[in-house]
Amino acid sequence: MNDTIAAIATGHQATAIGIVRLSGPQAIAALDQVFTPVGGVPMHQQPNRLLVYGTLHTPEGLALDHCLATVSRAPHSYTGEDTAELQCHGSPVLLSMALEALFACGVRQAQAGEFTRRAFLAGKMDLTRTEAVADLIHAESQDAVYQAAGQLGGALAQVINDIYDQLTGLMAHFHAVLDYPDEDIDPLEAQEIAHTLAQAGAKLDRLAHTYRRGRALVEGIPCAIVGKPNAGKSTLFNALLGYDRAIVTPIAGTTRDTVEERLNLGGILLRLIDTAGLRDSTDQVEQMGVERSREALRRSELTLVVVDASRPRDAEEEELLALAASHGPTILVYNKEDLPTAAPLPSPPAGVETVALSALTGDGIDQLELAISHLFPQDTGLRPGTLLTNARQAQSAALAQTCLTRAQQALQAGLSPDAVLTDVEEALTYLGELTGRVVREDITSQIFQRFCVGK
Repeated sequence: MNDTIAAIATGHQATAIGIVRLSGPQAIAALDQVFTPVGGVPMHQQPNRLLVYGTLHTPEGLALDHCLATVSRAPHSYTGEDTAELQCHGSPVLLSMALEALFACGVRQAQAGEFTRRAFLAGKMDLTRTEAVADLIHAESQDAVYQAAGQLGGALAQVINDIYDQLTGLMAHFHAVLDYPDEDIDPLEAQEIAHTLAQAGAKLDRLAHTYRRGRALVEGIPCAIVGKPNAGKSTLFNALLGYDRAIVTPIAGTTRDTVEERLNLGGILLRLIDTAGLRDSTDQVEQMGVERSREALRRSELTLVVVDASRPRDAEEEELLALAASHGPTILVYNKEDLPTAAPLPSPPAGVETVALSALTGDGIDQLELAISHLFPQDTGLRPGTLLTNARQAQSAALAQTCLTRAQQALQAGLSPDAVLTDVEEALTYLGELTGRVVREDITSQIFQRFCVGK
């Protein structure tokens, strides 16, 4: 990384302040060519992290802005390299002109996530902290912010490293006995190996089970709103969002496709999916919509089955309720409670919570929010930042868990310690992939694809 990079770090909309950042061996020298402090002392003579007021200009001296600049020298910077920042007025045109001025000084455009990639390669952060940066940028709930901030602070890395160090200690002891037979080192006993494997396995199991909650925080829980035509699904969808996202008419079959939006409800991030009414139809377009509705139901992790409370439930709705309940958490929503209710309302299947509301007036929406929060309670015993939040982390943890299980089974079968510890060594490889101790280019490339340019 001998080149110097630059990028706009504050997006493409007009804002009060816009930031251009640089990183690399010529970052400060390039800044000196386009920024002149009012006191006349060039930036390469200024102390680290001091905001300096001056004039931003082209290399030819044509003024662009009066703004602030700061420098941070290696290794005490975000990337571990010499870095610099310009804090300008936030005109997108101005920021682009500032970037072009830097390009004229030999700086190149940064790629997406390249600043953070350099920080990782310089050892400033491990992969879990790197992923936390992206999670924090994209956080859509308070819990997601707490999780990402904790992970950025090293909470998840600490959990993983505790398991890694415990298994490394076991391996080190075993190899010490083999490599130094004349030393007075107690050989490993099967009971000691079993105890260590059991402890590490239990910690890894607890970690693996955090993925469902972590993924829900970052990606949101897929929540399908299903029911027969005219049950009020789209009206409920709009009521939850707070604006008219889906078209609503008295005509049955208005919704022909799935419509998806993200929504924070009861502290839970939902990927809310409005669906076409489920019924038999000869209309080819409506048939396609119904099939997409069924697919949304199959992949949802929460289902809201909406029925019209002003008329009795029929056999199709009973079948739909049973199907939804077999897939996962389900709430039966009796809609249109502002109309006379059909009596009696039959009991829902076991484990299905019931909420009565009027999507038209909004009455009862708060009860639906409460029911959802009960289905996905927060685990107050977990420290913020200790959840697995993406498929890469979950896969590595699961593979390490499989290796430890094999090691325990091999030990119980009476195999020799060296055979048992082969699986332990493989588990260490997967744990190393989690934090970046073991670096794979395809993994890191996939991670940094989530980043915006300038981060």
